[in-house]
Amino acid sequence: MNIDENFKKFSLSKEEAKKKIEKLHQEINYHRYLYHVLDKEEISPEALDSLKKELFDLEQQFPDLITPDSPTQRIGGKPLKEFKKVKHPTPMLSFNDAFSKEDMYAWEKRFLDFLGNHIHHSDKFYYCELKLDGLAIELQYKNGVFVCGATRGDGYIGEDVTQNLKTIEAIPLRLLDKKEVIENLKKEKLDHIVKRLEKNFPDEIIARGEVFMHRKDFEALNKEQIKKNLKPYANPRNVAAGSIRQLDPKITASRHLDSYAYILVTDLGQKTHEEEHLILKAFGFKINPYNEPAKNLEEVFAFHDKWWKNREKLPYEIDGIVVILNNEEDFKRASYIGKAPRAAIAYKFALKQTTTQVLDILVQVGRTGVLTPVAMLKPVNVGGVTITRSTLHNFEEIKRLGLKIGDTVIVGRAGDVIPQIIQVLPNLRTGKEKKLEIPSLCPMCGSKIIKEENGIIYRCSNKKCFAMNRRCLYHFVSKTAFDIEGMGPKIIDRLLDEGLIRDAADIFKLEEGDLAILEGFGEKSAANLVQSIRNHKKINLRRFIYALGILHVGEKTADALADKIISIKKIKRPMEILEIMEKIPQNDLETLEDIGPKVAKSIKDFFEEKNNRELIKKLDEADIEIETPFKELKKLQGKIFVLTGALNSITREEAKEQIRQLGGKVSSSVSKNIDFVVEGENPGSKIKKAKELNLKIIKEKEFLEMIEKGE
Repeated sequence: MNIDENFKKFSLSKEEAKKKIEKLHQEINYHRYLYHVLDKEEISPEALDSLKKELFDLEQQFPDLITPDSPTQRIGGKPLKEFKKVKHPTPMLSFNDAFSKEDMYAWEKRFLDFLGNHIHHSDKFYYCELKLDGLAIELQYKNGVFVCGATRGDGYIGEDVTQNLKTIEAIPLRLLDKKEVIENLKKEKLDHIVKRLEKNFPDEIIARGEVFMHRKDFEALNKEQIKKNLKPYANPRNVAAGSIRQLDPKITASRHLDSYAYILVTDLGQKTHEEEHLILKAFGFKINPYNEPAKNLEEVFAFHDKWWKNREKLPYEIDGIVVILNNEEDFKRASYIGKAPRAAIAYKFALKQTTTQVLDILVQVGRTGVLTPVAMLKPVNVGGVTITRSTLHNFEEIKRLGLKIGDTVIVGRAGDVIPQIIQVLPNLRTGKEKKLEIPSLCPMCGSKIIKEENGIIYRCSNKKCFAMNRRCLYHFVSKTAFDIEGMGPKIIDRLLDEGLIRDAADIFKLEEGDLAILEGFGEKSAANLVQSIRNHKKINLRRFIYALGILHVGEKTADALADKIISIKKIKRPMEILEIMEKIPQNDLETLEDIGPKVAKSIKDFFEEKNNRELIKKLDEADIEIETPFKELKKLQGKIFVLTGALNSITREEAKEQIRQLGGKVSSSVSKNIDFVVEGENPGSKIKKAKELNLKIIKEKEFLEMIEKGE
């Protein structure tokens, strides 16, 4: 018998293949459960891989037998274009934080006072969990099959990341069947749950947990990054969060993420939070084996201290513990305070700390006019990110710390998130340190500062001050100015409110660590924005002048002023503009096209004003480079263009820029002085007027040929 005949002998019919596939499902899921949930191993990983390969081959032969819960579907599906929104059945909120024993005593008193005398006391009053440094998720199962996985989002609506979560081996694609669940619950002596499930086994199970990355996998990933000459990632948490939000599940799968379940949303009659964990395990979820109950806060402190000392022995990172009132009835009755449960808290580990120097203290004006002091720090790495500044909240905080400009300080990130100055080291002072004086006049507009009744808040009396500053910054980064992609009004508002920037020059000093610590920013988005900023440090002179926001100076006027400056000297640095503007008298400016006495005075006033000169100096120090390419490119010198209608091959702004770089000018209105009218699709009334004036009208194709040839 030859090989082909042997193959035919052992080939399966579709019905036989279906039965074999079902058995392979059971066998693979059994060993997955042993390994990931019970931490046991009956066969080698290589043998398990072989079973998966056999299943894969059968499914390729009979693709209509592939089911959503098949182990082969952990890496499946085409890359998504976007994530769908998912509404959580109950709010998926976060915890308030505690950082000391005093904080914990205060928390306990608050919820006990709220609950009053009606509370269940036991030897398992609290339940303590390791606080994983990862991404919170919600998992939904129907008839035992995993159907939907979502991120926390805003606590009420998250993103559907089902396909990515399927790639994580620790997350079951199918839960254990009723018989196995009942047997597991009996082993845990949860008889009241057994009785309930024997009568009414749930069609739907909703659980919540955490996705995280092991240190060894993080280190391996960074080695690959370095080999590819790419920047290494800052920490495992950012990688885990970023991996779950990849549009291509194959990228998520390559990160080898892990997961623990810790909340059972579905009501199965659980009486304590500890029972939730035991029930989750009974259904086939992986739970953290190190979690345990505690009788009182003294036992909580012992659990906290134990894991603070042993955290480095864990294969993954934790940033504290979570402490929950164990009794479910009491926990629900305690309800929520703000966006956090009243009877649970995240007891964080001590701050990750280092020392640095306070180079300056700037006063930021927020969107409501409140003055906030911000410490400018000598760049320092804290907990995996580089930080260059830290908010001081208010002037009372400076007084409490005894902080001076020039001080050496201890800086930490509370809960690995927010950078703050913890302590001043006065013994390291040299005598050159300076005390910050609370300003009596607004540092932005010079208006009177008002001290409010509480004696802590200081506010600018000029309501237009902070609004104008924001509008100037919106203009500075806009498409026709510095054109910094990714930095719109919302980002500008956030940076101002957090005290990360005070003026346009501060934008170019931002580091990834300054942004990554903000809620809503991840490592990748922070890196992208910083890279976008750095990519726009070179700018042509006309755009630079326009970006400054000089009163009465639009694009055409900026063009004329740029030509005047270039005729005197080809410049490369912002400070050179100041030097030239000092030499140009106002009456010389008045002779330029589009510049009359009013505009000329506005320009002179701008470059003579102290704050504006300081801004240009700061932009120079931030290594802004001025380009003057159209000095040598004069093929369209003196030609005036009007653009009308939509262009297909080039944007309106790009077309204007090309004309200006070739020495031409762009007008917004049609007149007899116009040399060319460029007609796009659906042109406006300008075409009619151009025809009346017998002007030369050219189509987009002819215009593109003209700028390519420069004639």
